[in-house]
Amino acid sequence: MTALRNLTSTTNMLEITQLRVTTGFRVNGSKDDASTFAIANNLRGDICGTEAIKGALAAGESTVNVAIETGKAVADLLIEMKAKTVQANQAGLDSASRTALHNDFTALRDQLSTIVATAEFNSVNLIKSGATNLTVISTAEGSTITVTAQAMDAATLAISASDLTTSASAATALTAIDSAITSVSDKLAALVSSAKRIEVQTNFTAQLVDILKEGVGNLVDANLAEESAKLQALQIKQQLGIQALSIANAAPQSVLALFQ
Repeated sequence: MTALRNLTSTTNMLEITQLRVTTGFRVNGSKDDASTFAIANNLRGDICGTEAIKGALAAGESTVNVAIETGKAVADLLIEMKAKTVQANQAGLDSASRTALHNDFTALRDQLSTIVATAEFNSVNLIKSGATNLTVISTAEGSTITVTAQAMDAATLAISASDLTTSASAATALTAIDSAITSVSDKLAALVSSAKRIEVQTNFTAQLVDILKEGVGNLVDANLAEESAKLQALQIKQQLGIQALSIANAAPQSVLALFQ
């Protein structure tokens, strides 16, 4: 009976060790350690929530980056438009040259309108006419980062009606273009500032996820080197227990032989 109890105990310990080696966890359920299992589950919930925040921040960052890159393209087009406007302000410019400059100016403005209209990410456009602010959730507690929309379409920049067909209109267009360039620079600065806030929060969130995962690991992960060594020891102990039980079972047979 002693041999049987020892063998049963060894078998139970072997099953536990095999489970730890297989799963990699020291705590596989509440039966192993109820309080640790509960704490680890709470941390796993925090990790899932933080991972969701990380995804929302990534989407917000991409949306703002699209707006920034498009804004840079708008700024480049405005510089080209200014060059055309300056040329149109030359004294004694003939009608054919003025018309050609006006056509180039109009083509650049149309291109500006096209890129502004297509500057979308996830159906959000921060620089089109009538764009609304973007709210990005930043923490599991519900804190948010608000990105203010920065419209950069031709109407908002007050250049939609500009033309270079006359000397007077060219002079007016030059003033409007200078104002538009300044406005776009300010709008880009605001977008870059918002992007930086989101980037900082994204980096912090990624670090927080790593820390939480490490915390869960410290609570429930098994020491695989130790468990592997224990597994080998218990396997040997189990074999010895089987032999001991066999010897114990053989003893009554020896006594019985004395009566034959």
